[in-house]
Amino acid sequence: MPKTVKLKYPSTTFQAACTCLVTLQMLFGPAVTLAQHRPSVHDRDMQENDQREDDRTDNGVSAGGKWMEYRAEDPMTAAKRARFELPADNSEDSADQARVIFYCTDGKLKLADFRPNVRLGRPDWPGFWGQPQMRVRVRADDAHSDHGWNWVNGHFLAMDKGTTRELIGAHLFRIEFQTPNGPRIAEFSPTGLDLNRVRNACGLEPKRH
Repeated sequence: MPKTVKLKYPSTTFQAACTCLVTLQMLFGPAVTLAQHRPSVHDRDMQENDQREDDRTDNGVSAGGKWMEYRAEDPMTAAKRARFELPADNSEDSADQARVIFYCTDGKLKLADFRPNVRLGRPDWPGFWGQPQMRVRVRADDAHSDHGWNWVNGHFLAMDKGTTRELIGAHLFRIEFQTPNGPRIAEFSPTGLDLNRVRNACGLEPKRH
């Protein structure tokens, strides 16, 4: 005669725990998904790279000192774009100069880059969202500071807004960064920049120490 198997149903406590877990998943599941897919700063840098390339063909005008300014209008949105570039003083080849570049749209700073135009070392620091960064040392006149800048595809480093403000207000500006052959220093002379042009195009004010 076959044995009778007696089924045991989950206890009331177990059922309550399962219900609680399902409720938590319903409440917080979307938030977790959004956090997992939240775009990192690195992603935004890559998404905005089209602006860097699109604005390359414009004719520039002097923005004072060694600075050049380039203006353009987005063909689809009519957004007003401005780009300011400053070449390094100590590049061996003028056609391959290191430079700092910042991009503004409709009166606000959008991006700021340091382009060494030499091969960068590997990233050595994780950003808040896990994006690769490189530790750099910056000198603005007599002030020194260390930063973690986003390492974008090994081609350039994304500067922070505070350093960009220091840059436009400095007389001497230097960046120490890493290459496969060790540290290098890019030297810049930002003095002479027409700050009114930067204020109107980017809403930026200089930060002085």
